Formats: sequence, C-alpha cells, structure tokens
Amino acid sequence: MAEAAGSREQPAAGRAPPDAAHRAEEESESASLDAPAAAAGRRRERRSGVSAVGTAERFPGSSLGPAAACDPDASLLEAAKATPRRSSIIKDPSNQKCGRKKTVSFSSMPSEKKISSASDCISFMQAGCELKKVRPNSRIYNRFFTLDPDLQALRWEPSKKDLEKAKLDISAIKEIRLGKNTETFRNNGLADQISEDCALSIIHGENYESLDLVANSADVANIWVSGLRYLVSRSKQPLDLMESSHNTPRFAWLKTVFEAADVDGNGIMLEDTSVELIKKLNPTLKESKIRLKFKEIQKSKEKLTTRVTKEEFCEAFSELCTRPEVYFLLVQISKNKEYLDANDLMLFLEAEQGVTHITEEMCLDIIRRYELSQEGRLKGFLAIDGFTQYLLSPECDIFDPEHKKIVQDMTQPLSHYYINASHNTYLIEDQLRGPADINGYVRALKMSCRSIELDVCDGPDNEPIICNRNNMTSPLAFRNVIEVINKLAFFASEYPLILCLGNHCSVQQQKVVVQHMRRIFGNKLYTETPLSSEAYLPSPEKLKMKIIVKGKKLPCDQDILEGEVTDEDEEAEISRRLSENFTREPKLIWLCRELSDLVSLCKSVQYKDFETSMKAQNYWEMCSFSEAEASRIANEYPEDFVNYNKKFLSRVYPSAMRIDSSNLNPQDFWNCGCQIVAMNYQTPGPMMDLHTGWFLQNGGCGYVLRPSVMRDEVSYFSANTKGIVPGVSPQVLHVKIISGQNFPKPKGACAKGDVIDPYVCIEIHGIPADCTEQRTKTVQQNSDNPIFDESFEFQINLPELAMIRFVVLDDDYIGDEFIGQYTIPLECLQPGYRHIPLRSFVGDIMEHVTLFVHIAITNRSGGGKAQKRSLSVRIGKKAREYTMLRNTGLKIIDDIFKLAVHPLREATDMRENMQNAMVSVKELCGLPPIASLKQCILTLSSRLVSSDNAPSVTLSMKDAFPYLEPLGTMPDVQKKVLAAYDLMIQESRVLIETADITHDKIVQCQKAGMEFHEELHNLGTKEGLKGRKLSKAIESFAWNITVLKGQGDLLKNAKNEALENMKQIQLACLSCGLSKTGSGHTDAKSKRCLEAIQEKDTGDENGRL
Repeated sequence: MAEAAGSREQPAAGRAPPDAAHRAEEESESASLDAPAAAAGRRRERRSGVSAVGTAERFPGSSLGPAAACDPDASLLEAAKATPRRSSIIKDPSNQKCGRKKTVSFSSMPSEKKISSASDCISFMQAGCELKKVRPNSRIYNRFFTLDPDLQALRWEPSKKDLEKAKLDISAIKEIRLGKNTETFRNNGLADQISEDCALSIIHGENYESLDLVANSADVANIWVSGLRYLVSRSKQPLDLMESSHNTPRFAWLKTVFEAADVDGNGIMLEDTSVELIKKLNPTLKESKIRLKFKEIQKSKEKLTTRVTKEEFCEAFSELCTRPEVYFLLVQISKNKEYLDANDLMLFLEAEQGVTHITEEMCLDIIRRYELSQEGRLKGFLAIDGFTQYLLSPECDIFDPEHKKIVQDMTQPLSHYYINASHNTYLIEDQLRGPADINGYVRALKMSCRSIELDVCDGPDNEPIICNRNNMTSPLAFRNVIEVINKLAFFASEYPLILCLGNHCSVQQQKVVVQHMRRIFGNKLYTETPLSSEAYLPSPEKLKMKIIVKGKKLPCDQDILEGEVTDEDEEAEISRRLSENFTREPKLIWLCRELSDLVSLCKSVQYKDFETSMKAQNYWEMCSFSEAEASRIANEYPEDFVNYNKKFLSRVYPSAMRIDSSNLNPQDFWNCGCQIVAMNYQTPGPMMDLHTGWFLQNGGCGYVLRPSVMRDEVSYFSANTKGIVPGVSPQVLHVKIISGQNFPKPKGACAKGDVIDPYVCIEIHGIPADCTEQRTKTVQQNSDNPIFDESFEFQINLPELAMIRFVVLDDDYIGDEFIGQYTIPLECLQPGYRHIPLRSFVGDIMEHVTLFVHIAITNRSGGGKAQKRSLSVRIGKKAREYTMLRNTGLKIIDDIFKLAVHPLREATDMRENMQNAMVSVKELCGLPPIASLKQCILTLSSRLVSSDNAPSVTLSMKDAFPYLEPLGTMPDVQKKVLAAYDLMIQESRVLIETADITHDKIVQCQKAGMEFHEELHNLGTKEGLKGRKLSKAIESFAWNITVLKGQGDLLKNAKNEALENMKQIQLACLSCGLSKTGSGHTDAKSKRCLEAIQEKDTGDENGRL
C-alpha cells in the first residue's frame, strides 16, 4: 500500500507519466500478489486437526513453521504473521501523508465514527480509499478510488487513461455485487487467494461489463457496495444527504423519545437523563461509553455544557446503537431504503432464512412485535433498531426450533440410539478427593441424562450407602438417593432411565437395596423377562417411564438363592493397578437372587472378542469397555465394532487414570456406534461441550437415533472412514462469522484491563474425514462489537454425525483465553443470518453475549468448488466421481451387482447434471452457490424489465414446467442467461421424468442381492473362500448393499428437490410479474400447472419414490 500511495504523489495534478504509471501497476501487482499468498499461508497454518483436542481443555491458536523452531527472530516474525492484528478501517500512514486520513471505522474507540446511514457511506467514498483492481489476465493493480463531490461518477488513479476516461458514471451502473461472483474472479488464477468477503464487482454498460475490485477489509467492501447501491437506486432523484438522514423513520422515532423525556419542553436535557434514556433503550451499553460519546460530540462542537440537545441525543444514539453489519444487511434486503416493509421482510425470510409458508400478515405481526416506533407499527415498516431486535430474538436463533421437539423415530430397538450417560454421577468434584453429593444426581437428571451410576456399599445400621470409596467422609444414604431419582427420573425426559448399579454390598444389605427400590420405584421398575423369540431390545417408546437396572445376574437355569459372579469394579481398578500385587484375575463377589431378578434388559457380561459375542451373546446382555480397551478395539476392528453395536448395547467409561475426572472424547466412540459413553458431568471443557451439544437434539430427551448406515442389518460403515461414506451425499457447510456482541473478559484472566483481542475458532467434529478447525483473524481491542466478516467452507461427509463448535478466545490473554463457546449438531442448524448465544466455560448461557453468523448448507455440486471454476470448464462425465461397487468373489452375486452399474451411473449423472445447470444459472446471475433459486429469479427479473417497467420475458408453462419465453429481441448477455435457465429446466425435467425407472432398477438389484444374504457363508465355502477372504467377501457384499440403498435414496431426494425447485420458480415468477399481463387465462393456466406440480409431488411421495 505504501508503494501504491507513493504513486499517488506524482506531480501534475496527481497524474503520473505513462512509464511511471506502468511501473506503479507492476509494483501494485507484486504487492497484491504477496498479500493474498501470505493470507493463504496463514489459513493453511490454522487448519490443524481437531482430534488432538481430546488431551487439552483449550484449543491452541496455531503452530509455528519449521524455520521458526530454530530461529527466534523467525519465530517472532512468523508468529506476527500468523496472528494478524486488525485495526479500524484505513489507518495506513501513507494515506495520512496525502491528507486522506479516514475516521470511519467499526472500532468501538470513541474517537472514531461508525457507519450508521447512507450519508456515512457516501462521505467515506468521497474521501476515497485504496482498492485492488482485478483484470481477467490474472493481474491485480492497486488504485485509489473516489466518488465525485456531485455524486455522478466514480474515479480512480493512477491510470494510463485520461482523467476523464478513468471514471465510471453512476448512471451506467447496472448492478453491484458483493463477493467473487463474476467471470473475471472465477477465471483469475489468484482467485483462491482473494477473500470472498473483500471482493466486489460493479456491473456496467449494456453488455454488463464488470469492474472487479478487492477492498482491504470486508468492512470497506460493504461500505462501497451499500453506498453505490444507494446512489444507483436514487440516480434519478436529487440527493440531499443531510436532509435524507434527518428524515429517516429512526430519526423521527428518536425525536419523539427525546420529547417525551424532555419534561420542560426546552429541547435540552441533563446529560445524566440522556445517559439513563439511552441505557434504557439499549441495556447492553456501558454507562462510561455513553458519557464518552457525549463528551466527544460536545468537544467537536466546542461546547462546555453538560446539557444535551435533541440533535446530539439522536447522533449519540445512532453512533452507539447502530451495528454496521446489520445496517448493511437492512439496506441490501430493503433495496436501499432505511427500513423494511412487509414485502421486504417476506422475501428475506423466504429466500435467506429458509422460512416456508410465510404470509404478509405474519410479517406484519413481526413488525408489530419488534418495531420500536409507533409510526412504524401503524404503517408496517421495520427500522434499523427493530430489525436488530428481531435478529437478536429467539425467532432468529441458530438452533432449529423443530429439534426442540421429539422429531426422530422412537420405535427402533434401544441399541439404535445414542444415550445420554453420566459417569460417577454422585461426584461433583474429582474422583480422588471429591465427596459424594446428592446434587450430582439432581444436575444429571435435569440435563436429561438417561444412564446414571450408583456405587452401593454397606452402611451403618444395615442401611446401604452411596459413596466415593476413595473418600468415605460424606456418604449418601441409598434410600435418600433413590427417592431423589424417583422424583426427577422423568423430569426432563419420559424415556427409559438406566441405573448402572455398582454392587459392593454384602448379601444382607443387597436385600435392603432391593426392598428400597421395589418400594420407592414401584411399577416403574422394568423386570420383565426378555423373550428369547425376539432378536432386538425393546424401543424407547415401549419403555417410556420405565427404570432399567444394569448389573450382574445369576444363571437362570440354577435354582439358587445366592451365588458368585465376577465383579466389574471400575473404581477399584486404579487402586489395583497402582498396587504391587496387581493381577488380571477377575474378582468374585456374592450376589443374592432378589437383586439378580431386578436385572432384565441390561445384564452385564464380560467382553472376550467379537466372534464370540456375535455367536453367544444374547440381545439383553451388554458389555462395558474401559476407555483404553474401547480405543484399541475401535482402531483395530472399526467395522466389527459398528456391526456389534447394531444389536447390542455397549458402555464406555473414562480411564481410571483420569484421576482429575477429565473427560474422554465421546465422538471417538459415537463414531463406532457405542450407545452409552459415560461422561464426568462435574468437569466442564470441550469434551463436555460436545456431549451437551449433541444431546440438545431430538427434544433434548436423552436419546438420539444413530445414522441408518450404522443401524441397517446389512450395511457397511467404518469408524475410521477417511473419505466419502458409501451411499451418503457429502454436504458443504458455508459459515460466515460476521461479528460478536458484548464479549466479556476471560474469567481467569490475570492483571489486565477490560480490553480484549477476540478471535473465533470454528471446529468440525464427526468422522475422521470431517474433523477440522479454522479460525478468524484477530480483532484488536474490541469487545463490544468486533467485526470479523470472514467466510469458511467445510465438506461434511456424514452430516448426521457432525457437530460444529464455535469458540471465542482472547488473543492477548494472561492466564485464561476462553471467552465463550456454543456447540450444535449440524442437523439442528438453521440457515440464514443467525445469532449464537454463547455459553460460559461451565455451560451457562451468558446474557447478551452473542456471535452473529450466516449459515448455508449445500450439496457438494452446488458448493464452494463451483465458484472456483470457469463457466466453460464443467465437471464432465469423465472427471465425475462415481461410487464403485466391489467384487465379492462370489460369481452369482457379482453378476447381480453388475446389473446395477449402469443405473448407478445414470443416477449420478442426472443428479450432477441438474446441480451443474443450477450452478451455471447462479453464476450468470452473479450469485454465489449458496443462493436460492428464488433469489436467482428476483435477480433475473430486475434485468429483464425494460425502462417502462414491462418485462422482456414471460412465464410459459409447458407440461407443468416453468419456461421463460423472450418477448422481442434481447441482448446477448440476457440470451446467455436464458439459455442457462432453459438448460436447468431441461435437466430438472429429465430427472423428474426418468428417476422412477432408474430407481426401480437400483432397488431390484438391491432386493436380488439381499436374497443371498443368509447364504453368504455357504456360497463362500462352495467357492473355496475361508478366513479373511470370506470376511472380505461379506464386507464387500455389505458395501454394495449400502451403496445401492444410499444411491437410491439420493435419487429419490434429488427428484423431490427438483419438484420443489419447479414449484418455487413458478411462484417467484408470478410474484415478480413475469407472467403475461392482462390474461386471466394465462394466470389460471399457471395456477393449474402449479397444482399439477404439487399433485405430482404428493403422488410421488405416496408412490414408488
């Protein structure tokens, strides 16, 4: 930037000679190449593995490169590069030399002005700033851009052109796009190194040429986009910026608020009164900050009084309470107004927030509930403050409210669910020193825990007790504990509660335990004898309001009153391991028949190996695995572990070496299908965050249904999957971290002021192929409203097992860096602009502390890769990835699977062709892949309207498909867009009309293959297969069945998506006025076609697909 600034200081009216200009361009190009490359390098450094997190209670920022390890200076330099400090907008010293110092900023520093209106944007643009100009030849030049004082043209320097030619008239601008959404950006070799949020394009002229620019920050890009859109929308009207800024709905509302508080009617009030009034309107503001703002305003006017005028009050409120990122959003969706009407809000909710079946009345209701001014509520508009309140409301929470209810099938066998489980439930401190505490049970049961532990020992006066046998100082009476359990067992969930009974009592006191449980629990106790005719455990639905006892059981075929069983004493394991006389011989304990009879569905048995278990284990028996043993099995036999857990319950408990009661990573064992992963509830941290976040779904009932690929009897899934899961379509998660609100200082920070330097880490947890971590840049010295404006993309191969964790940390910490976090299953994310309520280290929601984000989820074809390739370079059939079937080595079966190869390719081609066609339309509309088709139609409609507001195309329904027909001649640019649109409709039509036939072929092959499932061993023996070869053949068979089922489901979903797209396109065309005017017959025909699409959609749901 310094080099570029220097080129502006050339003599002769700021214009450089041609050779100097050329040198400046080359220097600018060089400078601009370095910066993105460095940024890309930082991004690569940040992409560290998340799996290593299990050993740490915090996630570190980044690691230094190899050069830094041996050179202290290099390490300092690299560390500085890796953690860039982001200051307020345009503070470059070279700009100050030219007298171009900027005061517009998003920083909370009191001496800087924030963007709160269109006039602020235009003032910034008139002062000018440096932008990078991107050319199609992959060259990038630094240029200084300004807006003319008369607001009629945009100019840049240096330039080899005449001054009058190095400009762009505002009247020639057609569109302003934010992001890398032009062919120049897509074809530029350096596009990957340019931040999506800093890129903008100005589309101008009749041929829709593009002026492609890159700002130094996302903030600056937003200012130019908002300001230019404002000017273009008002290009035919005289602009009086000062007048317009004082005539906004917000200003009118603030005047009424001031006048209502001005009891004397003098137009002034005491500063104390003004501070209280603003604090009342915005409780999150600090009093010191409000007073500082008033002093700043008064100082700028050279006033010494402490009294505040109406104008000063309005100015202070606007600067303190306007969040620039929300203002830019409002201007964008309101088509450059300072407020939203009901139609604007409806479009925002449908196209951006993913809300369906929205009506104008619903939007007016939102306006009435959130708009602060009486005028706005009466006239039906939502100004900036009401819109901000709405975005912060529970209605815009990131967690899908549908998942706050029971949404999963609860009639599957118990072994098909993940179960919320606690370890050493009676502890509220670590397992060595912590005393037993009844509050451990209260906390766990109120958090929907469905598996709790009771370690029961002999107590005084023949009354059993529950205690930490490492600390016997405060035992709990067993009777009191189960009375609390009885009271709260179904407080948070009506689904079954499992009591893991650790029996360390004498036979005499075991009988007392049974008496108390039968008396207190009554008919809640489930003691029915399992039926040998069944193959799976009962469902959670069938076991509602039942308490299940897990424990040892005497042999049913022996008529004895008591007998010896092996002891699974997890707590004593560490003592035995540390003792000198440690042996692996199992310890035996006595068990009475009465206690044995309480155990029904969860009989504890010892694990030997999977071969033995699959042959001899009954479905009502379950094994417990120590963390170390489960980890070993997961690494050595990942597929077998998943298959075992389809039928049997397995419980994993933390290592006995975790004497500080730290937690294991539950995701490692969920990936293997382990249902009961016991957690130390008393120990907060990343692992407990994952556990708590995971069980928020399905109504927080404590049961979460596992993915079908981990439940189906014949299916292939490996816990160590490093790539695409067979039969599952990968999704792309697009996350934009926009801003933060009211971040507190880290709780454990040592001597340090209230100022923090926050940054955000985004962690993806799931199968190994999905685990990753990325972070934003650091925002320096801003806790109130730090602006990040950074976008990230993550490919998710198994969405049903994925979680996203947002962590906010302080980059300039002393002692403690943790600010807040929020963890949520991917399936529970709501798309669009959302506020995330951050939780403290111990899991409590912090009042007013939020993270503002934008979320979008696309399939892989319509995801991030699309915007990085040229329109002329499509992913063709040769480069396309097809999920391959495996050879089993059994000829009769392989011949059946060969018949599925062609239908599988057809299914993939149909899905990919439709997705590629959709991506083409979005690209030509100048929209990112995450845009909806409704947004595409809205963008198209604005282009396809002539100067007299007559559409140049019309909606034509042909066989219930929405085609667009041109009315008269059209420019080549519009013809190109319409051609892409026609191709999208055609590919969608092919998919809708032929999906049934292809789907039937795939299903027939799947059914034919399944007929041989029971005969696999016999067929293998006949073919001479045994041992590992036979196992491999069975595994390949399961893989093929999984692929066929999955691809069939994907094709079914693609057809439903295509039908929904056709419906949405037609509705959008009708709402945009693209149907023939003055023809009731056409409108009636369109309505009939829409009904036909809906009938076809309904018929398909009830039919084959």
